Amino acid sequence: MGFLQIQLMNLLAILMIIASSKSSLSATPPKFPIALKPNCTDQCGNISIPYPFGTTEECYQSPDFLVTCNQAFNPPKVSLRNSNIEITEIKLDGQLRVLKLIAYHCYNQDGTSASDYKKTRIQLARSRSITVSNTANKFTVIGCDTYGYIFGRRLDKNYTKGQQLDRNYRTGCIAMCSTKDDLTEGSCTGSGCCQIPIPEQVWQVNISLGSFQNHNNVWSFDRCSYAFLVEESAFSFSPENLTNLRNVKKLPMVLDWAIGNGTCEEAQMNASSYACKNVNSKCYKPNNGYGYRCSCLEGYQGNPYLIDGCKDVNECEDPHLNNCIDIKQCKNTIGSFHCACPRGYHGDGRKDGRGCIHGESLAFKLAAGISLGIIVLLLVACWLHLELKRRKQTKMRQMFFLQNGGVLLQEKISRRERSSDTTTIFSELEVQKATNNFDNNMIIGKGGFGIVYKGFLPNNRIVAIKKSKEVDPGQIGQFINEVIILSQINHRNVVKLLGCCLETQVPLLVYEFINNGTLFEHIHNEAKARFFSWEMRLKVAAETANVLAYLHSVASIPIIHRDVKSANILLDHTLTAKVSDFGASRLFPLDQTQLSTLVHGTLGYLDPEYMQTNLLTEKSDVYSFGVVLVELLTGKKVLSFDRPEDERGLASLFLSVMKKDRLFEILEENVMREGNKKQLVKVAMVAKSCLHVKGDERPSMKEVAMELEGLMLGEKHPWVQTGHDEEVKGFLLEGEFSGAINVGEDNSTSIGFDSAKDHVMLSMGGGR
Repeated sequence: MGFLQIQLMNLLAILMIIASSKSSLSATPPKFPIALKPNCTDQCGNISIPYPFGTTEECYQSPDFLVTCNQAFNPPKVSLRNSNIEITEIKLDGQLRVLKLIAYHCYNQDGTSASDYKKTRIQLARSRSITVSNTANKFTVIGCDTYGYIFGRRLDKNYTKGQQLDRNYRTGCIAMCSTKDDLTEGSCTGSGCCQIPIPEQVWQVNISLGSFQNHNNVWSFDRCSYAFLVEESAFSFSPENLTNLRNVKKLPMVLDWAIGNGTCEEAQMNASSYACKNVNSKCYKPNNGYGYRCSCLEGYQGNPYLIDGCKDVNECEDPHLNNCIDIKQCKNTIGSFHCACPRGYHGDGRKDGRGCIHGESLAFKLAAGISLGIIVLLLVACWLHLELKRRKQTKMRQMFFLQNGGVLLQEKISRRERSSDTTTIFSELEVQKATNNFDNNMIIGKGGFGIVYKGFLPNNRIVAIKKSKEVDPGQIGQFINEVIILSQINHRNVVKLLGCCLETQVPLLVYEFINNGTLFEHIHNEAKARFFSWEMRLKVAAETANVLAYLHSVASIPIIHRDVKSANILLDHTLTAKVSDFGASRLFPLDQTQLSTLVHGTLGYLDPEYMQTNLLTEKSDVYSFGVVLVELLTGKKVLSFDRPEDERGLASLFLSVMKKDRLFEILEENVMREGNKKQLVKVAMVAKSCLHVKGDERPSMKEVAMELEGLMLGEKHPWVQTGHDEEVKGFLLEGEFSGAINVGEDNSTSIGFDSAKDHVMLSMGGGR
């Protein structure tokens, strides 16, 4: 049983130390070292001893501040003037933390006394320099059959010379309860615990306690009475205190200290004994006790009782000590700091002040004196500036409108009423609003011919707006003619041209918005390709072929697309093909079989005959479509520098494996798994026929479309003959061309050749 009691006592002692540490009045050490008099010690164990306190006569300000350092203990103990008052902390703001014994009285079951320490006594010096803090401490009584008294002597608050120095005081409280269930954690209002404040100016404390019935009625759970004066923040009542306080010998208490007995004014009259030695210190009257205290002025920190004790604080090093808007603009001064403003601003630079205002202070003073007439002139000048700017913008829009063929377009629209229903001429403001002023976040694509933005029209219709990089002024008439014709194309597999804007430096084309990406993405993106079945690939190929056949033979004036590739074939939410990007397209007069043009297109898709001769025919689109068909079959990219040199072009690779009868080795895995092999061979033969070097040997797009539709329906058209197949099997891509080749950021490579100039022109990016 004795071992258990010892363990319990140790545990309770640890708990009390923790509770005491949580309520420490000063957990942060002073910023500056505590200056001392020469040959004086500033430490006793872990406790700092600042002046005016000291351990010898040379080191303290007066005998009231003598402290004793007892090295016999480990750690050493500090006490006040050889008394039993143990000091745990000395603060320069006028407080001491000390430990004081608890009064207790315990009873046996028969009501006789079991242990007795019924009275405690605290007696401080009668110099009135040290008193018990009436704000930090509370008189506390604990027990369920307990009354306690606190009494002693206190200084006379209204003391004057010739009157009695002090007088008596007495107060107390009662703690009662019937059962342990009456007790509440943290509550000290009379049920098992009571607390009351003590008077001001107390210098002597006596505590006495007793019991009404010697705990007979509560002995089963409460055998002892306790009374003590304790720092309020260091103690919180718990029902366990009825039994565990017996093992806690001492609890913390706070004392107030001051210098001398007189006021600040009286002390300053005697310079030799005046304690506030530092010029940067001030004197103030404490709330409890007589005398005065010293403190460093605002902006200083240290020991105000020493000549060199108060040091300037650099507020600019700590953002909590200054309120500058920009801490970099903080300038430390002696005893204070200054918040500067950046160049071109004025003000106090403080968060709680005027801050920093743009402009020089003198300018603001002058502005305040400007007359109403000058203000009116400024307003008029602003209005004129805005009006001139508006007129300049309007004139520029009109100039661009004329330059881009706006009048010609209006004339053609007025002549053709049907076109007026399908072609809209948008203003620049409408297009800017639709694209949030051409915000970069609205960009959905970039190519060699321009940038495509996503836009929102006022009727909530989503559109794609193409902004070209440049337009040849000599081809404006042809551009307008193309706009009219393209706006008339009403084919479900062509991206619909809704209108254009001609008020900008380069014309803007407004198309319907297709939201499911390009065929290129569905072929070469692994995640999308996994779900892109052969059936869907064949459907897209047939739809694309139908569109090109329509452009070549059904449209009122035949149109050669000139840039057929998987990146220019869009897919909607039902995976329906939508041919787009007619920026490189050319109208093909009915009375001509070929056009001589500057070569444009994307390397890998370009018709080799067109590249060598600069003669554009509808068979150029057939060749490019053949490459797209091979892409759909193989899932491979049109150009790859990872392949051998003679197989870098997908067309060359495809013709090579077809010649060796090794078609199934290069087919895409999903295509091979899902497709009918006979059907795959037939589609491959269609692709080979499209890839003839000579355009005359290629089928027309109408024939290709019929063949692909027939394959979808399980039919075969007569133009694919066995002899023709044998001829294709022996086909090799002949003829080479030289020139610079550039790969754009999107891995598409474009070339251009102008027959009129003996050099190669490069088209970067997407080749559009």
